[in-house]
Amino acid sequence: MDVAALLGVPEIAAEMGRVEDALRDSVATVDPFLTEVAGHLVSAGGKRIRPALTMAAALAAGSTVTDDVIMGGVAVELVHIGSLYHDDVMDEADSRRGVESVNHRWGNLIAILAGDFLLAKASEIAASLGTDVAALLARTIGRLCEGQVGELQTAFNVNRSEEAYLASISGKTASLTSAACRIGGLVARRPAEETEALTEFGESFGMAFQIRDDILDVVGDEQSLGKPAGQDLVEGTYSLPIIRALADPAVADDLKPLLGSPLNGAERDRARDVVRSSRGVGEAMTVAREYAARAAESLEPLRHNPAAEGLMAATYRLLDQL
Repeated sequence: MDVAALLGVPEIAAEMGRVEDALRDSVATVDPFLTEVAGHLVSAGGKRIRPALTMAAALAAGSTVTDDVIMGGVAVELVHIGSLYHDDVMDEADSRRGVESVNHRWGNLIAILAGDFLLAKASEIAASLGTDVAALLARTIGRLCEGQVGELQTAFNVNRSEEAYLASISGKTASLTSAACRIGGLVARRPAEETEALTEFGESFGMAFQIRDDILDVVGDEQSLGKPAGQDLVEGTYSLPIIRALADPAVADDLKPLLGSPLNGAERDRARDVVRSSRGVGEAMTVAREYAARAAESLEPLRHNPAAEGLMAATYRLLDQL
């Protein structure tokens, strides 16, 4: 994914090297083993959508990509990567981003500690950027945990409500994209109304982004996802397309008996086929587009800026790739 093209802010393409350098530097320690483990998923790459959003937000508000903007984006990305280390332990995953997961290679204890280390480094960077950024990152980590707990509480629950799902992804995903955009405004020292507009954009963008990912888990493949497809069904994480499929009278009686417990490969594939044949995927896309519209509307106060105009169309471009 060309994140600069996706966001419609071509200027950030030239800055991605600075992000990668800062990420590598931030996980380097005097202990070679900890450096290797903490840098494992950093080296594996990724879309870097969160630091890209921080840079794009600063540009949309009329600022430049300063070192503080870079480090603000890096802080959010480290929180994201640290959460992946913890997620893979909980999910007993053996791969991530096309490489062996940390827990599979070094064990759960090392993965948990390395994830904690990444969160600590993120907090250290945030503190260097000022009390507002430090407080924001602390709140974001709290929201992330709340979203994860909410997801765990509804695992394998075929009666999971749409409200519970939306609350969970708001914490797990939108909190980070919202924080990334807000940091872009904060470190650029933009007026409060501009920073709020960027924050609202990041929240709605994150919601659309996660719904898109959940749709891809149903319709995509391991090569395109960088992780096994259909994992939401296997792990009992019933996302929006699955919730909407369960509410579809045409397939509910076929789908519901397949769910409620872990699935083997054949059961997973059967469940995916049923969801794909339902109205669930199309309805989930409709909800994602509603969040895309909210994201675009939130940036109306900044419309005069070309970077803001690029971001206003970004969520639609993301969904058009489905």
